[in-house]
Amino acid sequence: MRKVYHRIIQIAGNVITVEADNVAYNDLAEVTTSRGTSLAQVIRLADGKVSLQVFAGSRGISTGDEVRFLGQPMKVSSSEDLLGRIFTGAGKPRDMRAPIEDKLIEIGGPSVNPAKRIIPRKMIRTGIPMIDLFNTLVESQKLPIFSSAGEPYNELLARIAMQAEVDVIILGGMGMKYDDYLFFRNTLDEHGALSRSVMFIHTASDPIVECLLVPDMCLAVAEAYALENKRVLVLLTDMTNFADAMKEIAITMEQIPSNRGYPGDLYSQLASRYEKAVDFDGAGSITVLAVTTMPGDDVTHPIPDNTGYITEGQFYLSKGRIEPFGSLSRLKQQVNGRTRADHRTIMDTMIRFYADYKETLEKQSMGFQMSSWDSKLLKFGSRFEKEMMDLSVNIQLEEALDLGWKILADCFDSTETGIKTELIEKFWPGNK
Repeated sequence: MRKVYHRIIQIAGNVITVEADNVAYNDLAEVTTSRGTSLAQVIRLADGKVSLQVFAGSRGISTGDEVRFLGQPMKVSSSEDLLGRIFTGAGKPRDMRAPIEDKLIEIGGPSVNPAKRIIPRKMIRTGIPMIDLFNTLVESQKLPIFSSAGEPYNELLARIAMQAEVDVIILGGMGMKYDDYLFFRNTLDEHGALSRSVMFIHTASDPIVECLLVPDMCLAVAEAYALENKRVLVLLTDMTNFADAMKEIAITMEQIPSNRGYPGDLYSQLASRYEKAVDFDGAGSITVLAVTTMPGDDVTHPIPDNTGYITEGQFYLSKGRIEPFGSLSRLKQQVNGRTRADHRTIMDTMIRFYADYKETLEKQSMGFQMSSWDSKLLKFGSRFEKEMMDLSVNIQLEEALDLGWKILADCFDSTETGIKTELIEKFWPGNK
């Protein structure tokens, strides 16, 4: 039987403190007031004092109110019935349907033992050329989408959710505007992707502690599905809101701040989530794709800076498209040598010409005379941006490769490309 405590010794923001024993970190408690009962979570243990973050906020709580510890951390269901459902950050139904309380598992567990992992070797097709062709997404990869404010990162995630060739999509929203939540819900529903998806959504008006629970909820469910031989893709937006929630609680707890006010364990907190990406030996996989908005478009900001040390590259979203020079998938070479013989050649050749195109634009802007070669580069760059980089383009990898050959053939002679003769003879338009 759990003890009930009737004396709250401190209330600071949404954090309350009681003197208690036999309590574990992350345990849940019920706080009963004259307004009703709210859940709280243990976030600090020090010298017999237990600090709890109250989910519903501390408004209406008095020092004489009742605190009862439940003796267990937050749990979430791993049932197949989760598919097609939408929940809050605390795991409560947001879709007005009945709660699911079978097959409960704890959230926030450790990452997978390396001995149970296998080397990433399978491509995840998305139908987006700038991903499939130039920065291939690989099963069990952990990748952030670095973006400045105002970029269509939620639209990009929705595209990936609808088109990615995986078994289960788990979408976690943190600090999300209600309009963005409705956009995800309606878009996935209209395109039939909601039936294979689970959504955990924390909106900006929800309790701040629920924001911290969203990644753990998503990753715990993802791991359960992956152990059932499912290919799971976890989409998170926005990890900057997650870090800001950590910062807010750390300030309330009067912790000594680190860089720009963020807590000193920012790196560890981010890494513990990203490192859940795994390809199980003999089971399924978890792939993590997470949006990180960069305040002031500053890639040296603590959140993207720490993230870059953890993840295997990044997608850099700028001016409404995935920029080839800011983006990198470090695992793409694990898979793009086995897709089609011309994959790496087309990827390298088109990026090389696009780099030359950017230099030609600079020459043009400074009033230099354009040569015939510059004219070819300008034609190529314009078509590349319109037919490859535009996020509205939706074609499979093989079509993208064929389109790449067509663009090259329309802009250059085969002898100007530097491509090996055997590939020219096999793939150059007109030679097939």
